[in-house]
Amino acid sequence: MARLVGQGASSRKYDLLTALGAAGLAGETTDRQTALRLMVLITARYDWRADRLSTGQREIAALWSVDERTVKRQMAKLREKGWLVLRRQGARGRVSEYSLGIAKLLEDTRAHWPAVGSDLVNRLSETSVPTGTLNVIPFPAPEGSTPWDRLLQALAADSPLLYTTWARQLQPMVLEAGEMRLLAPSRFHASYVETHLSLRLLSLSRLVSPEITSLRIEVAG
Repeated sequence: MARLVGQGASSRKYDLLTALGAAGLAGETTDRQTALRLMVLITARYDWRADRLSTGQREIAALWSVDERTVKRQMAKLREKGWLVLRRQGARGRVSEYSLGIAKLLEDTRAHWPAVGSDLVNRLSETSVPTGTLNVIPFPAPEGSTPWDRLLQALAADSPLLYTTWARQLQPMVLEAGEMRLLAPSRFHASYVETHLSLRLLSLSRLVSPEITSLRIEVAG
């Protein structure tokens, strides 16, 4: 598994946490609570190398000093906000896995960057991709032989930043009559992919998976 390395990679993690904290402090009590809980969870349990959060509700409850019902409600809220993206649903003997919704986190905190300083604004804006992205070292594309796996692998090689920030959070649903449905974690995410990324995805799909002739972007839930 590749590591999150490279010049400035570590500072970008702190920039993301700083932006989240600044937005939380500027909000209402519930906003501060949500931001603080996510910050503690990221700091204590997020696996940056694998781009994954895989922690049971009991452990999170102890970390947050709450009961498991509160954890369940809070995690649902974080998913609804698009700050956490469900990668794998938990089952008996296996906890759910999440990744960070970096694009949505930055979209929601952008207005509060200037309160921290121009240095943070400049660092979080230093990307060629339009609003809502973070210039991070890409994670490896998943291995696999499905049409979606092959498409992701091609995009990761062609444009690592687009893959890391946008494509890897999409969930494939069905491939029927040449059309693949992709679920986005939020309306903002779906709109961005539809506007800025769908043509590139479709172009790559025709190279690596000719059976895909069209894509449909929908919002999960």
